[in-house]
Amino acid sequence: MNNLVIVESPAKAKTIQKYLGKDYSVIASMGHIRDLPKSKIGVDIDNNFQPRYEEIKGKESLIAELKKAAKASDFVYLATDPDREGEAISWHLAAMLDLPTDENNRVTFNEITKSGILKGMEHPRSIDMNLVDAQQARRILDRIVGYKLSPFLWRKVRRGLSAGRVQSVAVRLISDRENEIKNFKPREYWSLEASLKRQHDRSKFKALLSLKDGKKLEINNAEEAEAILKETENAQFIVSSVKKAVKRKNPPPPFTTSTLQQEASRKLGFQAKRTMKVAQELYEGIDLDKIGAVGLITYMRTDSLRVSADAQKEAEEFIGKNYSKEYLPSSRRVYKSKGNAQDAHEAVRPTMPSLTPSQAKASLTSDQFKLYKLIWERFIASQMASKLLNTSSVDIKAGDYTFKASGFSVKFDGYSALYEESTDDKEEKSKELPPLEENEELKLMSLDKEQHFTAPPPRYSEASLIKSLEENGIGRPSTYAPTITTILARGYVERSQKNLIPTPLGEAVTELLKEQFKNIVNVKFTASMEEQLDMVETGDVEWVKTLDDFYKDFSATLSNAEKNMEGKRVKVPAEETDVVCELCGRKMVIKVGRFGKFLACPGFPECKNTKKIVEPTKGNCPVCGKKIIAKKSKKGRTFYGCEGYPDCNFMTWDLPLEETCPKCGKTLFKKTGRNGIIHCLGEGCDFSKPIFKKDE
Repeated sequence: MNNLVIVESPAKAKTIQKYLGKDYSVIASMGHIRDLPKSKIGVDIDNNFQPRYEEIKGKESLIAELKKAAKASDFVYLATDPDREGEAISWHLAAMLDLPTDENNRVTFNEITKSGILKGMEHPRSIDMNLVDAQQARRILDRIVGYKLSPFLWRKVRRGLSAGRVQSVAVRLISDRENEIKNFKPREYWSLEASLKRQHDRSKFKALLSLKDGKKLEINNAEEAEAILKETENAQFIVSSVKKAVKRKNPPPPFTTSTLQQEASRKLGFQAKRTMKVAQELYEGIDLDKIGAVGLITYMRTDSLRVSADAQKEAEEFIGKNYSKEYLPSSRRVYKSKGNAQDAHEAVRPTMPSLTPSQAKASLTSDQFKLYKLIWERFIASQMASKLLNTSSVDIKAGDYTFKASGFSVKFDGYSALYEESTDDKEEKSKELPPLEENEELKLMSLDKEQHFTAPPPRYSEASLIKSLEENGIGRPSTYAPTITTILARGYVERSQKNLIPTPLGEAVTELLKEQFKNIVNVKFTASMEEQLDMVETGDVEWVKTLDDFYKDFSATLSNAEKNMEGKRVKVPAEETDVVCELCGRKMVIKVGRFGKFLACPGFPECKNTKKIVEPTKGNCPVCGKKIIAKKSKKGRTFYGCEGYPDCNFMTWDLPLEETCPKCGKTLFKKTGRNGIIHCLGEGCDFSKPIFKKDE
């Protein structure tokens, strides 16, 4: 038998070929082989939204190779990714290779391991047209919005802009949050904290004023705080109640796509795009020493929390062998997925729970190791016993006032012996209260008042934006990373450290869309469209009707917007800087051009002065000693060069550090990657050292 198996990527093809043997040939389609045309809408709206697919340019020789291989094979299996996109790719392949769509030629692999591949090959099925229709509906919907709305933005704001269902809502969330911060009016409040100790030992602790006459107390200004301080500083501090309990803290569930992206952002500093790239590599297969090519994690685009019984058993065996029996829960843990989760997949987990990160490290890049370690630890921890905390809370009376103190200590570390989930909030550190008793009189050591102001909501980070998109039902696991990449690339949003901040352009476009296209940037409407697409996938709604219902309203809204905005343009406010134009004395503004941002004089066209935006670093040029500045390549990649260019043409991709070379005293540079080092680039100096964890 000569069987052909078509997958999406060469890495996956290599891994699968190893397990299927000589009776099978495995070829990669390199993703989609057909798509809507790039230069036109490619959708016949008047003919039931029929798409007009074309072969993707540049793939002619690959398509010819696929056709030749299919013709020479006894049977063709379509083994693209197990999701809507993968189903659509299989459908396009079937159409191009003249394969019947009702034949059992579609196989899926949740994990690229021997058992996962053989199981998939044992259960072929026909192409699921509901999945295909859901993908087509999304693709056509986004194409209609992009091709109909983007030209409107070109005419009314600026050429080259784009709009989209998910990206426009994401920008709105960021823009609305920025407006909340700008319009926030801080409210003053005060706190009163007592430092107390027991009468007969040195045990000290602090308690916060909370109640007056049993009711919640708010202190609004310094005068009120001072009056309470005088009332209580000579009062008797008596313990009125002591409550002790054991609190059980369960482990977090294994990762979904969303929670993986969030945790990788918080713990590793990975952007969503980077997380998904590395996760794809781990899924498709890594060539491990003594094992060979094997996928290290299950499919990484999932919103399911389901875990197979076999994986749970392997995790239990690992925990039992490496920890005491106390670390195993009394019964296997079952995590409930959200109502709209696509439960065909499992959660993101290691395919071989017994393979520890340290055992795989030698075969992994730095990024692969970090992400595999995160996924492995999260999964193993999710199958471990709960963490137990001894908690205590104490009420202390001082006249009419009640002070409260609380503390906790770890009774049993449970899953936290391996893993602790990070959050966007500051975590409270463990603190214990002394063994207090009811009616015990305490000694007041000090009573301190402190002024506070309410804080505005924080700006979105990638992690918190993904969390918000998921909570609001906007997009699906596969859309979060490309959405963030798009809004940054379009210049609607900027990244400042870990925060996402709307640009003047992003705010202007958002306000225009809110005014003229309320549904496009409406969170609830966008979420309802996702629900409609999910119903297409389950076969409960017809995809053409879904598109027709949307387009009727959208077309009317677009027509009204054209009338409302006739003869009008939206002016994007320029961002003023402190840089003074040396030709005319005006403060220069930031403009965005073909190659990114630059400084321009606001006096244009009278004054045409422009400058590059210079981002200084902490290092000095090892050639001439001048400052090193960060620059952008045409592809947007950051490199570092001497500010004395073109007189000095020093440049490097390595990050300049504040640290200097112990041999020659020049700036040191950090070279990242699998074999990352800190080294000196001074002529004739050979100093280098490996990157230790603290350096990363």
